[in-house]
Amino acid sequence: MKEQFGKKKIALVCSALFSLGSTNIAFAQNSQSTVIVTGSRFQENLNEAPANVKVITRDEIENSSSNTIPQLLSQIGGLKVSGLNSSTLNLDASVDMGGFGPTGNSTTAVLVDGIRINPMDSGSVAWDTIPIDSIERIEILQGGAGVQYGNGAVGGVINIITNGGKKNINQASTTFGTWGTSINNAIFRNTVDKTTYQLSANTSNTNGWRPNTAANAYSMDAKILQDLGGGDRVYVDAYYGYTNSKIASPVVGLVGSGNPLSVRPQEAGNNLTTNNLGFRQGLTKSLNENFVTELDTSYNNKTSFFYTPQADYFTSLDPANANFGFAGSAMNNKLQGWQLAVSPRLKANFAGVGTTIIGYDFSKANQAGSNSYSPLSQGIIQANLYGTYFNNLTHDSQSATQVNNSVYVMQKIPLGKVLEASGGFRRQVQQASTTNTSISAANGTVSNTQQYAANAGDIALNANYFPGQRIYVKWNQSFRFPNIDEYWGFAYDANGVGSTVFNGILQPQTTQTYEMGGNWTIWNSKITSSIFKSMTQNEISYNPTTGYNYNSIYQTNRGGILFDIVSNITPSFNIGGGGKYQKSYYANGPYAGNAIPIAPDTLLNARANYLITSSWTIGGVVNYISNQYYDVGPNNYTASPVMPAYVVGDVFTSYKLKAIEARLTVKNVGNSQYSSYGGVSSFSGNHFYYPSEPRSVYVTLKYSFN
Repeated sequence: MKEQFGKKKIALVCSALFSLGSTNIAFAQNSQSTVIVTGSRFQENLNEAPANVKVITRDEIENSSSNTIPQLLSQIGGLKVSGLNSSTLNLDASVDMGGFGPTGNSTTAVLVDGIRINPMDSGSVAWDTIPIDSIERIEILQGGAGVQYGNGAVGGVINIITNGGKKNINQASTTFGTWGTSINNAIFRNTVDKTTYQLSANTSNTNGWRPNTAANAYSMDAKILQDLGGGDRVYVDAYYGYTNSKIASPVVGLVGSGNPLSVRPQEAGNNLTTNNLGFRQGLTKSLNENFVTELDTSYNNKTSFFYTPQADYFTSLDPANANFGFAGSAMNNKLQGWQLAVSPRLKANFAGVGTTIIGYDFSKANQAGSNSYSPLSQGIIQANLYGTYFNNLTHDSQSATQVNNSVYVMQKIPLGKVLEASGGFRRQVQQASTTNTSISAANGTVSNTQQYAANAGDIALNANYFPGQRIYVKWNQSFRFPNIDEYWGFAYDANGVGSTVFNGILQPQTTQTYEMGGNWTIWNSKITSSIFKSMTQNEISYNPTTGYNYNSIYQTNRGGILFDIVSNITPSFNIGGGGKYQKSYYANGPYAGNAIPIAPDTLLNARANYLITSSWTIGGVVNYISNQYYDVGPNNYTASPVMPAYVVGDVFTSYKLKAIEARLTVKNVGNSQYSSYGGVSSFSGNHFYYPSEPRSVYVTLKYSFN
């Protein structure tokens, strides 16, 4: 199913079609007062978490050039964010925190108020269902967090906090920009006694800067939060989101070549429609002064419909016919699934012993996918040189169920006034079962039912040796089970006929990480940095040359350094910067030393804001991404040319007058021509890439009713 609705399938199908035709901001983190929850799933001071944690504050969000959450993560968070189409709205954006390249989206845990929102498949997070104006802060934990969050928290964790902040927010905003883009947001939050009601809505539309990149999105979110007193509270959050994206094919050739505005008739009409709805519930209850319990529950139901008007254009016609005179026929892909999760946990404080957290996570997910192909006329079938048509079927279907049970324990032990030791362990067991009508299997006969288990653990020392200064050392093991759609691939035979293949139920991958870092306050600057080295076994990978998903028998290594600095130069002028230098490569085997594709070595970020007057503000952000390899088979990594490095900068100015704020933003001010994703078509063997947007301009008006 990954190759039916994941980015790889869209990229490969489209490329095959195309190739055939040839305000003053304080520190973002004040370690003496900043409270986070991502490090342990309970509230704690930032200096208590033995991890590299960055906090994007509400002030930073408001004083940025970002229209979407992925833009925030890229520009302020300094993370690698990529996408194929509709980059104006970032509907298909994926985040890679650990240098995992094509599977980076599956190795980054994304949470809303501590509850995981990653889809069960390899698709993108439903960013559109999270109102950006409702966000109080975003906590970014770099590095493995498998003990706290289990499956998928290998590269890091992004926790979007919407609970808290101002009691009353009543505002609406509208944005108009290049390519017919309009973004409208409204949020109304009011507190009556101890009950907070919140309702938010968003509509977003764009014509897209390339043909066939138009998109629209609509979402609503309703939340009720009840303060139970003494820090106890309960909330229920219900959401609905709808997106529709046209799917343009990539540009055939190396980055910079070809005409990104060209489009062939065969590409017209490709689109992906998604309906996403569900709820999140959270409860915090103190049993007494030493015991606190929490309970999270979530449910999500998602339906995707991928329509390709001429998907069989390259498989149903006689390849010997140079003119390809026959019209292709449509392919309809439908994917429907649901997932339920329940996570109770208990935190106990024992005098002289420390803090103990024990928890249990249960989740169940089911997904069913089907492909249907419009039958061709008998004359066209007879003209097919090979006499085959998608395994001689006009439809196929797959379904899978995953049941996860996981228990974990975490312990913190004070070792005096400066040192604190911590550690934890988690064991997760997953039972997976599948059904499918696919005739072929990648590795012969494979079992459609399998149970696997994986363990996570960590040990750390944290030293708060001076107010505002701390260092830590840490060892961590995290894991990732395969996504439901990674049980299947989409491959072509020697005759160029495509078919769905069953890879079998893949094993979980495991990653061990050694890390050392800390926080330091120097004059008016706050510095966060860490160095790390990780080793991964059984890495779940996709080979675009063969179309199969598989567990690599070779180890992959990643290592590097992270840093971030925020400085208040004057009360009116602040700057920030950060980055990562990292090597991601095969450690052994025939490809030893070869780089992991779509994993740049260097990410750099610089940002600044200047308060000219009490009303006028100007600011900007610049990101640098070094070169990276195209997404090709592992045997071609070093032989393949590299995608070039690029620099992208945004600038903005805003003016506030009482309840009204006006903002002018210019994105990609230097009009850089670049791409964040490229690969090789398994059908044609040609390189391709998805070009990113040129310069664009946006005007935003916001009105606060308070």
